[in-house]
Amino acid sequence: MSAFDSIRQGLEEAKAFSKGQGGDARVQEIAVPEINVADIRAQTGLSQAAFARSIGVAKGTLLNWEHGRRSPTGPAQVLLAIIAKKPSVVQELLR
Repeated sequence: MSAFDSIRQGLEEAKAFSKGQGGDARVQEIAVPEINVADIRAQTGLSQAAFARSIGVAKGTLLNWEHGRRSPTGPAQVLLAIIAKKPSVVQELLR
């Protein structure tokens, strides 16, 4: 099967699933832990500006996360979960 055919088949299965059809579809749910961005940053000992720089986001974005106006999603959420488990990882990688 070509890559195009595989993608087309996947899209057809997704369309069928969205209409309540397609009992063969597998749905995988991943539980992402709740994170407190302010606590995670505090564990690193970095200022807001330095922490934002170290994870590649704008300081305003970090402030919005810390104040609960927004929540990190996708790769940022995963990165923050990693930092929560090992706060020194940021400084180790930036050396």
